[in-house]
Amino acid sequence: MPLDLKLLLLPSRTVQPWEVLLERRDGEATVVLGPGRHVVRRRAEHQLVDLRERLDLVPTQEVLTADGVTAKVTAVFRWTVADPVAFTERLRDPVGAVYLAIQLGLRDVLAGQEAEALVRAPRSRLAEGVRDAAATAAAEVGIRLVDVVVKDVVLPGDLRAAYAELVVGRHRAQAQLEAARAETAALRSLANGAKLLDDHPSLAQLRLVQALPPGSRVELVQPGRTSSRED
Repeated sequence: MPLDLKLLLLPSRTVQPWEVLLERRDGEATVVLGPGRHVVRRRAEHQLVDLRERLDLVPTQEVLTADGVTAKVTAVFRWTVADPVAFTERLRDPVGAVYLAIQLGLRDVLAGQEAEALVRAPRSRLAEGVRDAAATAAAEVGIRLVDVVVKDVVLPGDLRAAYAELVVGRHRAQAQLEAARAETAALRSLANGAKLLDDHPSLAQLRLVQALPPGSRVELVQPGRTSSRED
């Protein structure tokens, strides 16, 4: 019977481009049907599996850092189904296994970091160790882990306030240091100028004349001569 006629006379299912259809019958090996319209066998069970990427949020985890500080951390992961048969048959809750692997990975990574280093560390570096461990667990249940992103790392409020004060203190000290350097440079310039005027008195007199406001009276006195005045 031609395929077109079969599609008209026999039960059929349409599979979208982002799906696969799993067909199971009488304990036989699962048949994977790709996109298109398919004639389906009677007495068979069918299950659609979505292959599009998905985004899930890992709930907030409270983790102890290496120096005993409780940090709250959240993460986001992107995943897709790589092996539809393993995804549906190997474990009842395959996505739950990925959640668990990421949670354990977060604990391992944060437990090896002190709180101050954790605040400064790039989120991408924190996620690297988590991603590697979780990807292996995901592959075992037919999932391809596309990415893991550490979203937030939150320390206790009193510790955040202490770190903020520390940062403010560092900036204040830097500003004071720059001001002291500028003042030292100005004093050095004044000292050099004073020495120059001591060595050359005529320069001092010229500088004094230049500093007088317009209309001032200047009196020139030379040794052995009477003074003269000029306006």
